[in-house]
Amino acid sequence: MTQPNALIELASLVACALLAWLAVRLLNRTQHAQNDASILFGRRIVDGVLFPLLLLALAYVAQTLLAQLFPLALFRLAIPVLLALAAIRLSVKVLQVAFKNAPVVRALERTFSWLAWALMVLWVSGLLPIILDELDGIKWKVGGSLLSVRALLQGALTAGVVLLITLWISSAIESRLLRSATGGELSLRKAVSNATRATLMFVGLLLALSSVGIDLTALSVLGGAIGVGVGFGLQKLASNYVSGFVMLAERSVRIGDNIRVDNFEGRITDINARYTVVRAPSGRESIVPNEMFIINRIENLSLSDTRVLQSTVVSVGYGSDEELVMRLLTEAALGQERVLPEPAAGVNLTNFGADGLEFTLNYWICDPENGMQNVRSKVNLAILKSLRAHHIEIPYPQRVIHTPANLAAGTGQATSLPDAGKALPVPE
Repeated sequence: MTQPNALIELASLVACALLAWLAVRLLNRTQHAQNDASILFGRRIVDGVLFPLLLLALAYVAQTLLAQLFPLALFRLAIPVLLALAAIRLSVKVLQVAFKNAPVVRALERTFSWLAWALMVLWVSGLLPIILDELDGIKWKVGGSLLSVRALLQGALTAGVVLLITLWISSAIESRLLRSATGGELSLRKAVSNATRATLMFVGLLLALSSVGIDLTALSVLGGAIGVGVGFGLQKLASNYVSGFVMLAERSVRIGDNIRVDNFEGRITDINARYTVVRAPSGRESIVPNEMFIINRIENLSLSDTRVLQSTVVSVGYGSDEELVMRLLTEAALGQERVLPEPAAGVNLTNFGADGLEFTLNYWICDPENGMQNVRSKVNLAILKSLRAHHIEIPYPQRVIHTPANLAAGTGQATSLPDAGKALPVPE
């Protein structure tokens, strides 16, 4: 800072920071991309990856231009600091998006931060080349290859960068595919997203192993062993993964469908590569292996139509006005918001019961994910209120009891009593 040109370098860095800030702000307003899940923009202008990357690029351009005019001092410190900041931002944001709510993310963030700042300090202080030369002197022979600690560390660093970029690309593709997608389209895009992520991760792993110096041809034997293991010990696991892709491709079940599987009824909230999450209206969630959707019979309540039929049975006295009862039941159903006007609710006289006439009310709803018992309860309460208002009897169970005394006397008399726990008269 005591050099006469230090103020010019400092002003150049401040100008680069302002330009980067204005550019990110303008792009953020244009794209409307400021949100927690955005890797480039993040929650604030300086929170994402775009700001430190753009600042690093502008600072490097300024360093190149100023180096032709006078010797630089401040940029020797600024460039490593900005490079470390960009590396930390990139690793942290990618991990947050790729592994949401994972406990290991915080530990990985701290590890990357300490590692980046430590490398920056070693670089600026001039100790990094010395340490690398010393690590390069530690060598040992493995088979026909000569390995050193420096080569292993550089390979591990390269592998980490490759995997990080792979995760970034797959997260960006998944975010774009799943944006504003619903129903069957969401399931199909989920399948494409899972396949793309698996492919990119596999390619990234191969590139990472190759960068470390591992001969990929040696993995052919390992691949054959893994194939045998999949064929015998990992049959169920492999079957679940294959079944998951088949489900998403065929769209036999989709995210948002209401299904009944293994005596568990609920709504599909997520379809993963190995299992499917089914959430019941009560809040319970069931983790169902994907294989069950392929080999078992599944009831899909909303595959081709989201409408669901509900029924309720009402018994009235034999002396009731049948037409009035049917009209009141229909009005009670249509008076509820969730009951569909089309198909229209219908009432049928379905049985001549021992205690009264039995009417069955049928009506349709289209949102079973909001609960089915609650709408049935509202319809039943409306029916009860309407029948009481019109003084229509809901009969108690009636039973005819023949006493032994009357049978012995040959009178054939019978006593009809409601099942209300009353005592029978004792014959003399």
